[in-house]
Amino acid sequence: MTTPKTSNQLKFLIGGVLFIAAVVLLIISATQATAEFFMTVRELQESEEDLTGKSIRVSGAVIGETINYDAESGFLHFTIAHIPGDEDEIEKGGGLEAVLHQAINDPDLPQLRVVYEGAPPDMLKDEAQAILTGSLNADGSFLAEELLLKCPSKYEDDLPNQVQE
Repeated sequence: MTTPKTSNQLKFLIGGVLFIAAVVLLIISATQATAEFFMTVRELQESEEDLTGKSIRVSGAVIGETINYDAESGFLHFTIAHIPGDEDEIEKGGGLEAVLHQAINDPDLPQLRVVYEGAPPDMLKDEAQAILTGSLNADGSFLAEELLLKCPSKYEDDLPNQVQE
């Protein structure tokens, strides 16, 4: 027969193990729910994993002639092209501006149709770098919830002389 002291220790031990297991389970589920993949357009299209509906962050060069804003529905449609190369290749190739220009003019690079609910930002133009957060639709288009734009030439002339040297 167990003593009351041993029985209380066993209950405490079981309760502690259950509590720790619950905390670990909550951390794992919260991490998976908020996990975000960062991918290039090529990686997104070549992925063998079904990414439909998952939170993804993707970057690409905006193809200016595809920008279409429907004021009635409030939806903005445009296409981005895969930006080739890593940082070393970008530096050797004349900088980000040259790489973005190359990306939108190369028909062999993968492209991704984007749908964004909201007015077009001022910096949305041809050859801007778009960083999008959202999810992939079943039809292969990207539903962007967040749209960030980088335009390397926009601020070039505004830099002080000491920074440009």
